[in-house]
Amino acid sequence: MAPLKLNSKNLSQISTAGESQVKVPTYQRGGAVKEGIVHVGVGGFHRAHLAVYVDQLMQKHGVTDWAICGVGLQPFDAGMRDVLNSQDHLYTVIERSAKGSFANVVGSINSYLFAPDDREAVIAKMAHPDTHIVSLTITESGYYYNENSHELQSEHPDIQFDLDPANENAPRTTFGFLYAAMARRHQQGLKPFTTMSCDNMQKNGAITRHMLTSFARLKNPELAKWIGEQGHFPNAMVDRITPQTSATDKTALAENFGIEDAWPVVTEPFMQWVIEDHFSDGRPPFDKVGVQLVKNVHNVEEFEMHKLRLLNGSHSAIGYPGQLAGFKYVHEVMEHPVFNKFVWQMMQDEVKPLLPEIPGVNIDEYCKTLVARFSNPTIMDQLPRICLNASGKIPQFIMPSIAEAIWVTGPFRRLCFVAAAWFHYINGVDDNGNKFEVEDPMRDELQAKARAGGSDPSSLLSISNLFGDDLRNDERFMKEISKALEDISRDGILKTLPKYVD
Repeated sequence: MAPLKLNSKNLSQISTAGESQVKVPTYQRGGAVKEGIVHVGVGGFHRAHLAVYVDQLMQKHGVTDWAICGVGLQPFDAGMRDVLNSQDHLYTVIERSAKGSFANVVGSINSYLFAPDDREAVIAKMAHPDTHIVSLTITESGYYYNENSHELQSEHPDIQFDLDPANENAPRTTFGFLYAAMARRHQQGLKPFTTMSCDNMQKNGAITRHMLTSFARLKNPELAKWIGEQGHFPNAMVDRITPQTSATDKTALAENFGIEDAWPVVTEPFMQWVIEDHFSDGRPPFDKVGVQLVKNVHNVEEFEMHKLRLLNGSHSAIGYPGQLAGFKYVHEVMEHPVFNKFVWQMMQDEVKPLLPEIPGVNIDEYCKTLVARFSNPTIMDQLPRICLNASGKIPQFIMPSIAEAIWVTGPFRRLCFVAAAWFHYINGVDDNGNKFEVEDPMRDELQAKARAGGSDPSSLLSISNLFGDDLRNDERFMKEISKALEDISRDGILKTLPKYVD
């Protein structure tokens, strides 16, 4: 039987059409629900994370006030607009693991606005009394955050455009829209909505608050004060591996589940969300569907440190050496017994002792869960994806553990191996002589330093905005990373790696 096009009319047939049963929304949608959340940046991660939590609230708990209105601000969002509009804003989440594949149709996105079509409609939607939360997955570049000064990039042409009073009701940036909607709510005597970052950034809520109030201060200091005092910007830690959707994924969905979906989401069964319970105008009962609500930013940061040092740090340990060794996928690296042992020993012996204890969290179990997630052969998570923009990752995921190990004179050989592997990776040539693209905003500077230094790490370590004096001036660290880089440069990853496994 031909696959059924995903839309509201076909839902009942879709639930029984494929070889395996598909879960579909049985709750009311459209005008029967309120759209309490406006979400900017409807990509794969949002549709596998926040939208799934809201879908579960609607399906299992009859929640009707927190459906989502999706918003696309960029021209490239036209593709998502067209797909969602053609499918009554329904889409399929395909969860894959060694146990098999499961498909769920998600209906929590109730409508979609494409800002270039109608910017006023987006402002009006954010300002509407039914809107209590505006959530964001806009990637780091969408925050116009200067990593060095920690201030808003106020001179950026996009920000300058939105600061011009002539463009107040036709903004380009997220902050232009947030400001215009907040100004309207203030005029109407409404509370500020909660601005909820769902981006994978440390202190995402604090950064969002600072960037929006900085923008507002340049427009109207009085309104900036109101936003800062009355608005809430909860910090959060988010986690779910969501690779890019491929044509093969769409074909498999059609063949195995009988669904024709132009843009399904592929993900893993695991998902986690830890968020401060700070909301200015109410929130959904997120705790009913497994969201971990905590008291303050310190609690979020403890969970975040576990994730950054163990999950993201291990991704770095898999990605840079793995690609140099000629692997293509994360699970392929984990199938290599020496690599598998290396990642486990790095987590257990070098990272775990530096982490805070969190009540109710078993770090050993978390590490086992991570190994299982990395080893999932069905996700097909490509190494180049996790190797992207390393200059923003290595200083967060690997170097803090090394710096703390220096402070307490703890073990850090394996962490130094990972840093050395990245230093060699920067050259863009794997151990078999194959060239690959290094995608990093600092690529030119990094490659110039890497080529100048060769197997001596000093040149790269001189980049002061990435590496501190605590590293450069530590004799033990310099000796360890120099030896690792020298061995990797001479012998390659697979010959060097066994030296780092007990």
